[in-house]
Amino acid sequence: MPPPVFRFAPSPNGYLHLGHAYSALLNFDAARRSGGTFLLRIEDIDATRCRPEFETAIYQDLAWLGIAWELPVRRQSRHFSGYRDAIERLSARGLVYPSFESRAEISRLVAQKEADRPWPRDPDGAPLYPGAAKLLSPDRRAELLESGAPYALRLDMAAAARLAADLAWVERGEGPGGETGTIAARPEAWGDVILARKETPTSYHLAVVIDDALQGVTDVVRGQDLFWSTSVHRLLQSLLGLPAPVYRHHRLILDSAGQKLSKSTAATGLRELRAAGATPADIRRLVGLA
Repeated sequence: MPPPVFRFAPSPNGYLHLGHAYSALLNFDAARRSGGTFLLRIEDIDATRCRPEFETAIYQDLAWLGIAWELPVRRQSRHFSGYRDAIERLSARGLVYPSFESRAEISRLVAQKEADRPWPRDPDGAPLYPGAAKLLSPDRRAELLESGAPYALRLDMAAAARLAADLAWVERGEGPGGETGTIAARPEAWGDVILARKETPTSYHLAVVIDDALQGVTDVVRGQDLFWSTSVHRLLQSLLGLPAPVYRHHRLILDSAGQKLSKSTAATGLRELRAAGATPADIRRLVGLA
């Protein structure tokens, strides 16, 4: 059996914090213990938020922690054509359709529907897509596309789920409710997820399964907040004929209020801790690693 392959895949849209350090160290340590490979991937599909200085800081922070990675580093923004090819393959099977509502319009649709009854939400708490773009005639759809209107490409979840029944994954970590072992995937809980947008030719869900397969990743070690996203990933892997890694979802590093650390909430960055005199050993202790 070939040695395992692990990866750490941050987005350069902010500075790394303790939660990132924990995940990166878990992957790096596991690769060393098993004689495997540790990869670094830069998930920079969001051109509006990702910045070169954040990417440079990722390299600096990881090197300071004592983490080394294989070269070259895969940067998603250089592989958009591969993601487009995957969408074309799904489209050829009638599994993708464009929706044209703005986020504000979707919010209004959800509010209208919830006037009668609660509208279903995905595992992250966001409302499922409420629109009727799937029912547009081919002529109307072509007309809207030719007009240059913004759109999102969505997976027809009902049709996709019929083609890939009884999906599951091997969980060697633990889900938010203590789930472990063989986990039944429930991709339908996410509704018609977005696979790409007009201005961004892929989504996290699509890019991550393609990249993991292309890079030969055998073990995905990531936070519990992505536990149920694995249902969507298993569905896409099945539809695209991609192998399924083993998954290990780890606990999250929380702030003093019990909330997950986040770049959007200005969680204390590793670079700030380093500037204040912290050492790599201090970071390990702070995240609960020996």
